Amino acid sequence: MECLNRDARRLLPLSLARLLARREPQILEEVRRFPPRLGQALAEDLSAGRLQPDTLAALDTETGEIVLMLKQQRVSEGLVRLGALLRVPADLSDPVLTAGPEGYPAGVTREYYAFVETSLDKIPVVLSDPPALKLSRQQLSRYWQDVLGQSREQAPVIRIEMFQGGRVVDHKSIDYRSPVFGVASLSYSRAVTAIAATWLAVWREARGDLTRMREPRTLVPRTSTETASTPEVSRP
Repeated sequence: MECLNRDARRLLPLSLARLLARREPQILEEVRRFPPRLGQALAEDLSAGRLQPDTLAALDTETGEIVLMLKQQRVSEGLVRLGALLRVPADLSDPVLTAGPEGYPAGVTREYYAFVETSLDKIPVVLSDPPALKLSRQQLSRYWQDVLGQSREQAPVIRIEMFQGGRVVDHKSIDYRSPVFGVASLSYSRAVTAIAATWLAVWREARGDLTRMREPRTLVPRTSTETASTPEVSRP
């Protein structure tokens, strides 16, 4: 959560990024105190593969209350609640949590998370869905459902690759060439993008400052000939 929180802030306007950074300890504590009833509903929906209307209504109420706090100048309280929303897109982006009611064989989840933890410094963080950063709060429900769907599609890869011959694969034997690294990388970037998109949608409705928002750098594929003859340049 600390890494996701840090990386998602890089996609925000400078003013909002600084406000959230100053409150990082309180935000992470608020994440741990996520409303149990909402957390349970979210967990059940993740397992089922679809967010239910009641869950979406509860999430809409939560985001609406945050907008109201910010508009009423209850800034510190509102920003902590806003930051803690990262729990929702983070969970929706996790292939382990969205693997379905059958889950994984015993030990697979432990080894996958151990692999992700040891690979964080090697995972390239990319903006997986640029248009998501312009969503309105009313569009979040459909967007969250799409994020959940992507995670569920990738979940079987972990089962296939990390449970072979009736045994759990040790995370130390997996490297960046494995499909597991691919899933971990896609999931992490999806979570970072979804967290930033969620924060921005709520902040936008509260009429927060959206200036000084950095444009992500676009990476363009090059042929081997271009690589050999053309010096590397930063592309806008």
